[in-house]
Amino acid sequence: MATGTAPSARPVFVFGCPRSGTTLLQLMLHSHPRLAVPAETRFVLSAYTGRCDFGDLSDRENRRRLAEWITGRPAARFGDLGLDARAVSERIIEGPPTLGSALGAVFRAYADRFGRRRWGDKRPSYSKNIPALLRMFPDAQFVHLIRDGRDCVASLCEMPWYKLDVHHAIASWREAIDIGRRAAVRLGPDSYYELQYERLVADPQDELCRLCAFLGEEFHPEMTQPQRIAELTVPPQKKWHDRTHSAVSSGRVGSWRDRLEPWEAGLAEAAFGDRLTDYGYEPSGMPRPSPALLAKFAATAAHRRMAHRKADVRDRWRRRHEPNPVTCLLPAETAPTLL
Repeated sequence: MATGTAPSARPVFVFGCPRSGTTLLQLMLHSHPRLAVPAETRFVLSAYTGRCDFGDLSDRENRRRLAEWITGRPAARFGDLGLDARAVSERIIEGPPTLGSALGAVFRAYADRFGRRRWGDKRPSYSKNIPALLRMFPDAQFVHLIRDGRDCVASLCEMPWYKLDVHHAIASWREAIDIGRRAAVRLGPDSYYELQYERLVADPQDELCRLCAFLGEEFHPEMTQPQRIAELTVPPQKKWHDRTHSAVSSGRVGSWRDRLEPWEAGLAEAAFGDRLTDYGYEPSGMPRPSPALLAKFAATAAHRRMAHRKADVRDRWRRRHEPNPVTCLLPAETAPTLL
């Protein structure tokens, strides 16, 4: 942080293809003494999608209803934040009448819990919702973590919660890369930052120093030992994050070679095209997939594009019927000071 520069309070959103290491990065950021970044929450996007259902938030009772919706539903994972639901609800009810203000109040309460000045949030699917996040938090900074797509696909297909097939997994990585490239152009270097998982685990200090420079923060060595706080912030039921309890390691880099069938690796490389080599990932030379496999992937990718377009259309309709602005209006001076 440059001398004489006011400390930043800009929100930080972390995204990437699922299984790209975003939980590891979340723990690293949360280890910083000025940043509070919780385990993955599930109320931001659903609140934005359903914003018209809460009515005019200038009505105090509607703000109360929104607060109860955020804090009272198990699906929102509010309980993972370790916050008092009644106290957070009061913050929302007494705050400005916009959705961004209500959501910001939750994250500021989480930052208060740890005596932090700044908050962030992590969720892989934020990649598809950058415009919505910017509407609510126009000053936000976005961090895109990129990992070898073949490792992402291999890991994703092994997850107990993943119910789709390898074609969807491959499409997820390709979409995240393409969205990131568009975001880099739209947001510029002050608001968008990319880093690669392989470099992060090989030399955490160097990569985190660079990330902190982007965020306008000083690097702190505690960030390189995220396993120290994993037990405090990673919900125990998420057994697939067990590796976060160990020291940072490159042990899983390139493990796709033992986890993907040759045809799966070949299909992934064909679908990714130059995206792999653009980030320094070497092709394996697997045989080109059959026309039938390529056709099935093309159909899956087209179906996903159509679903995204339909979601965009629905969101444009909702924008025309919003009862309130959505931008966070919480004044900067209400952010907690360092303890």
